[in-house]
Amino acid sequence: MDTVFVEINGNRLAVELTGPEGAPAMIVHHGAPGLGSRAEPRRSFGPFADRMRVLVFDARGSGESGDAEPYTHAQWVADVEALRRHFDLGKIVMAGGSYGGFIAMEYALAHPENVSALILRDTAANTKYDHLAVERARTTDRVTIPEWIIERIGTGNFTGNEQFREYWQGILPLYDHDYDPAVVARRVAETPYHYRTHNAAFGENMPKYNLTPRLPEISCPALVVVGRHDWRTPVPAAQEIADLIPAGELVIFEKSGHSPQLEEPELFQSVVRDFLARSGVLPPEADRP
Repeated sequence: MDTVFVEINGNRLAVELTGPEGAPAMIVHHGAPGLGSRAEPRRSFGPFADRMRVLVFDARGSGESGDAEPYTHAQWVADVEALRRHFDLGKIVMAGGSYGGFIAMEYALAHPENVSALILRDTAANTKYDHLAVERARTTDRVTIPEWIIERIGTGNFTGNEQFREYWQGILPLYDHDYDPAVVARRVAETPYHYRTHNAAFGENMPKYNLTPRLPEISCPALVVVGRHDWRTPVPAAQEIADLIPAGELVIFEKSGHSPQLEEPELFQSVVRDFLARSGVLPPEADRP
């Protein structure tokens, strides 16, 4: 999967597009603004490129993409739409995990005519469950998390990338169902840090974030998946989304934390493929030539 750099709305974005020409298309938005990158969507959704065109990218202010402001939901949605147009993808499946799920839902609300289906992973429509993450961080027996780190969860209050890195290293042990210190160390080392993006996302965007009243407007089929042991966006947050989207459905992964697409990958891919077939995006596997 080769990376191309394209100028989108005045900012350079790192993009990877794979899959057969003419196949149904999917755009995947990564989570964790300022920490995330296309690496996780590539690993999670790359296998679907056998039957779909799959576009993954580093969002504005993350990964290898440019850091041109603003870092707003409206701008990130506009970037998705510009990517769809730039690569002439037509109607798309819009997918997003964690914070990427926020953008996926916002995109579906802004451009309903362009979305055939939604895939939402470990995400939320509002901030009312955020206090549970703080409580879990403070009471976990997995590791000891310094209080200064706990106090910064979801605040967007960082002074530089080194402090941001220390924060990420402190909370990463909470993310997976099975804690592996070696995996945490590798992720900390591999993460690209953009603290200003994170500060804007959580310090400016999230205090006013609430899509709950608008979710009934989403008319396309929506698959909502969540790990049973997700400390950051818990099952009730996912349940709320699935209940409010008229064609929403919830699947809980019993052996996962925040990343069932990585912790139970075979089951995740099976669930998604079944959903895409039932939604009419893809023909059933049995009908493949």
